[in-house]
Order: sequence, then C-alpha cells, then structure tokens
Amino acid sequence: MGELYDWGMSAESLAVSRARQQLAAIIDRARDEHVPVYLSRRGRRVAAVIDADDLDQLVALAEDMSDILAAEAARAEMRATGEAPIPWEQVKADLGLT
Repeated sequence: MGELYDWGMSAESLAVSRARQQLAAIIDRARDEHVPVYLSRRGRRVAAVIDADDLDQLVALAEDMSDILAAEAARAEMRATGEAPIPWEQVKADLGLT
C-alpha cells in the first residue's frame, strides 16, 4: 500500500477541460507521487484524483476516527449520568461467549 499523502506537498489544480487532455498523466502522478490532483470548474475545486489504495487507507482512517469519536461520546455520556461501565468479562458472559 502506498504512503499516506504528504499534505505539505504542493498539490496541482487543473481545469476539468485541461485535465481531460492529460488524464493518463494525472493518474500516473497521483499513483506515483501520492499527491492529489484537484480538478476545478469555473475556478472552484470540484474533484480530486488520488491513488486508489491511498483512498482506501484514508477511508479506513476516517472510519476508525469515527469509531473513536463515538466511543469518546459514549464515555462522556456515562460520566455525565454516573453510569458505571460493564466489565468485559460480564459482557462476554451475558452474550454466552465464555
């Protein structure tokens, strides 16, 4: 799997009309350099070309972060209500996993 993007690198922005003429080169750059190439229409960014494996990695990281934030919210709610956590051994026993 490729390295995650180095967001400090200079990402290129191209008009969609120009990108059509250079699609193969744009794909190669995204794959080889791990730098997103932004596509713009009327001066506004509308899409980005990135390496597919890097996208998979970014999506997985976003899902992990969502899970972390949800767990922290649940812990905060438990602290606010004074609810005690259920020990893992008890959860396994309740589910018949022991």
